[in-house]
Amino acid sequence: MLKMNHISKEFPGVKALDDVSISVEKGEIHALIGENGAGKSTLIKILSGAYTADSGEVIIDGEIIKNPSPALMIEKGIAVIYQELMLLEHRTVAENIFIGRYPKTKFGFVDYKKMREDTLKITKELSLDLDPDAIVSDLSVAKRQMVEIAKAMSRNAKLIVLDEPTAVLGESELEGLFKIVRELSQKGITFIYISHRLKEIFELCTTLTILKDGKLVETGKVCDYSIDMLVTKMVGRDMSDIYPPKQRNIGEEILRVENLTRKGILHGISFSLRKGEILGISGLAGSGRTEILRAIMGVDPIDSGYIRINGKICEFKNPRDAINAKLGLVPEERKTQGLLLKQDVTYNTSIASLKKFVSKGFINTKKERKAAKDFVEKLRTKPGAINIITQNMSGGNQQKVVLSKCLSCECQILLVDEPTRGIDVGAKQEIYNILNELTKDGISIIMVSSELPELLGMCDRIMVMNEGHMTAIVDAKDADEELLMYYATCDVSASASA
Repeated sequence: MLKMNHISKEFPGVKALDDVSISVEKGEIHALIGENGAGKSTLIKILSGAYTADSGEVIIDGEIIKNPSPALMIEKGIAVIYQELMLLEHRTVAENIFIGRYPKTKFGFVDYKKMREDTLKITKELSLDLDPDAIVSDLSVAKRQMVEIAKAMSRNAKLIVLDEPTAVLGESELEGLFKIVRELSQKGITFIYISHRLKEIFELCTTLTILKDGKLVETGKVCDYSIDMLVTKMVGRDMSDIYPPKQRNIGEEILRVENLTRKGILHGISFSLRKGEILGISGLAGSGRTEILRAIMGVDPIDSGYIRINGKICEFKNPRDAINAKLGLVPEERKTQGLLLKQDVTYNTSIASLKKFVSKGFINTKKERKAAKDFVEKLRTKPGAINIITQNMSGGNQQKVVLSKCLSCECQILLVDEPTRGIDVGAKQEIYNILNELTKDGISIIMVSSELPELLGMCDRIMVMNEGHMTAIVDAKDADEELLMYYATCDVSASASA
């Protein structure tokens, strides 16, 4: 169905793609994998017509595509669903599906009745549970992805690219997405699937292509590989010990949360955190994991309950109060909530702790840059990164900048939400090592993650959430994925173990 032959693309100072070829058969679910910076995004943007290749050719159904453009590639049946979904949040599902091509009445007005009927027809064919009149901002991330798929199919897409589609999905939502992809594949729709979660590749895909540093490593059948083999080919080194050893000197209790309640969201949550400990929070999407961190940090108000730090009750009316109490938050959405993307690393590192750098009413830029440089070296961020605009950095380096911002505030309790979301396996290992090193400095960490192996590999204890209730706290050494899933789906009236 698709051939991309000898594709090369160079940007100033960077050869993004060097003679890359890929072939995808009709109805295939083809994985495209590699570290951040391997060239995956550039290849897809060439396929979508957003970039023009310096050399090479794109062939769709045997036709060489000359002068490709986004409009032409859509016409040829190519649809790309990016990690940051391209939807109008304050419009309806139907309006998003038919954006730019609304049906018209004979008087030239938008025919909302027909648009709604056509939407129902598409969603029924795809077995999607979508209300045409629902406002997109009210939908879960999983349902927004369904809107993107419906939009692609309404344009008669032949090949759909899914770019990190599961980064924020829970297990049940993941199964729903996979079911739709498999059904469409059986109907002859072709998929290119990009994900850093290698386990998903083995569950869903039949064929894979590996890129490294802009070059093709190899293409093969998924069944011929193991996860360890893929990792080695992607990063060029053995990653069998991806999680650092847990050799922590856990101290006294530093944080205690008692009966934390937010009506309809959190129901009497109680737990403690000790110095130098990593406490994980597990649960399905919508279970209240992120809401716990936001409540502790003073982002969201609470109805009842209290927080003690070093035995003292604290009331955080806003995040600034929490920052002053030596708390830091690495949010789930680093690009929209953790960084000012159009600013450089120095600016992002110091923005939450400017008081440290002010002298006589002015910012001491020399001192500010020195601090940013120190954190770049400490966290092994891209060398010389202090002047780089953060939107031009890889996901792993962006996450290090968010960590730098928290550490610049001298936080002693670090709340991290999905710390390795959208990050390649090599960068994941770096983030794990950094978090482990922080615990050796006496920093305590609460870590939310959708990846159960990550929680088991990194945490000392794991708290499990279900529908806003805490159902268990278990020692990581005594737990496995099956146990965590049991507590994440069990009756919420089950009592939590200490």
